[in-house]
Amino acid sequence: MNFKTDINFRKQTLIKLLISVQKHEEEIIKALYDDFKKPAFEAVISETAYIVSELNHTIKNINKWAKPNMVLPSLLNFPSTDYIYKEPYGKVLIIAPWNYPYQLALCPLIAAVAAGNQVVVKPSELTPNTSRIVAKIISETFDENHVKCVEGGVEITQELLAQRWDYIFFTGSVAVGKLVAKASAENLTPVTLELGGKNPCIIDATANLKLAAKRIVWGKFLNAGQTCIAPDYLLVSNKIKSNLIELIKKEIIDAYGENPETSPDFPRIINQKNWNRLTGMLKGESILSGGKSNIQDYYLAPTLLDEPSLDSLVMKDEIFGPILPVLSFENEADLVSIISRYEKPLSLYIFSNDNSFAKKIIQNYSFGGGCINDTVVYFSNKRLPFGGVGHSGIGAYHGKLSFSTFTHYKAIVKKANWLDIPTRYAPYKGKLNSVKNLFKWFS
Repeated sequence: MNFKTDINFRKQTLIKLLISVQKHEEEIIKALYDDFKKPAFEAVISETAYIVSELNHTIKNINKWAKPNMVLPSLLNFPSTDYIYKEPYGKVLIIAPWNYPYQLALCPLIAAVAAGNQVVVKPSELTPNTSRIVAKIISETFDENHVKCVEGGVEITQELLAQRWDYIFFTGSVAVGKLVAKASAENLTPVTLELGGKNPCIIDATANLKLAAKRIVWGKFLNAGQTCIAPDYLLVSNKIKSNLIELIKKEIIDAYGENPETSPDFPRIINQKNWNRLTGMLKGESILSGGKSNIQDYYLAPTLLDEPSLDSLVMKDEIFGPILPVLSFENEADLVSIISRYEKPLSLYIFSNDNSFAKKIIQNYSFGGGCINDTVVYFSNKRLPFGGVGHSGIGAYHGKLSFSTFTHYKAIVKKANWLDIPTRYAPYKGKLNSVKNLFKWFS
């Protein structure tokens, strides 16, 4: 087995993985429900179907992505032929999160295998049912010297990070991301860190409010708000704030009914620790709708908060749950004063029919990615990079860029022997002006 250089082996292995994930799709859907009541529809669109699509796309393109590329040579090296060779990094560690535990374990795995690496996957211990199926899929698809799944808790992750790797891919919180970066720095190991942040969602007075409300509710409460690219808080023009709030309330009822606790379409909080963290954010706040919770089921209703203090618990860090603060703004200076309080977010969303305003926001703020007049959906386009900037992450992936993430691009110049221009060789006396002119001509 030579997974490092044999492209056909990689392709056939990915085909085998595709067969396995399709065979176990119903088990994964059930596991996701058992772990935190993720609805089957959300499990398919954000996890199982996404992975099948990623596999098909990679299998279709792997030969093109992996072959060496000839590039235009530099005239300074005349005569030569120049290439870029695609080389795997080697031994890769992938640490997956709990919020999309299937997709975010297998998506980077597909790319790492396509690039020719050996891989260890560490799924999240907080979703044990899904982790078990991921381990089953990996064990029946791969030789363990090629890809291995290692289950366990924090201590296992720490043991893995103590080892030397050629590449580490981590998805999770900023706090843990800093620990991963620190561990990787010990061996100068390159990393991709897919993190998060407080993602603002701006709605100005020109927006289509009814459609904005529908798209905000879907993007925020998908996966019960446990999505790194979900809108974290709304910044609403004070001219239309009350109208938008009523429309959002209506959309929540339309989506999940009068009592979302009984809705089959609304997931639960992952565990008691996160439930305690989220319900603690509601204390002392002005609740516009929702706020009901049930510790027995780790349920927290879709909740709107009115104008929380910027120093409050809910506005301190990323919420990562079904709580949506609504803040108002009067002018662009208000936007600056609020958004600039936080580190660069993973996502930013704008609802506006004023193209110049939307363009100005996109240009004036640094963030990973986003949408104009929608939320979350930019994630689904394989031709767009997905990743953060600053505290929201390092590196990006998706589609061909996923393959590139796990690939070292090796530069090769093949010089011909039939001509050897002597200018570069010592002694250099009398050659300085001619070499300066060479660089001017060929720049």
